[in-house]
Amino acid sequence: MSYNRVMLIGHVGADPEVREANGGKFVTMRLATTDKGYTRKTDGVQVPEQTQWHSLIVNGGLVQVVENYVRKGSKLFVSGKLKYREYQANDGSKRWATEISVYELELLDSKQTQQPAQAPQPMSVQQQYETVYGQAPMPNEAPPF
Repeated sequence: MSYNRVMLIGHVGADPEVREANGGKFVTMRLATTDKGYTRKTDGVQVPEQTQWHSLIVNGGLVQVVENYVRKGSKLFVSGKLKYREYQANDGSKRWATEISVYELELLDSKQTQQPAQAPQPMSVQQQYETVYGQAPMPNEAPPF
């Protein structure tokens, strides 16, 4: 049995790029993760913090979420599969890329910083009741939530 899963929390380094190929959309973006610095107990040496950059590829229904909500600096949790691909550089040499094919994404920013192009308006309690039950509550009846 084998298992290929990567989970990261980090910040987006630049606005995501939406691209098209094979009749569908996909998004590429870079995510920065940082290992905190620390002092080794054995000899007191200070190890500085280190930032790692990860290339992400987003497909399917998550493309729309990224288009609407993710910007440079957004804090994300992503989960996906590690993939390697080979390509030919402009000078003719072979190169390899390591990418994470994202299949789960969670926005970790506060709701105030997640501004979509058109944010849905919050529903009143009465509108929620009508959505759930298909009718307005009776005048003396309180909604069940």
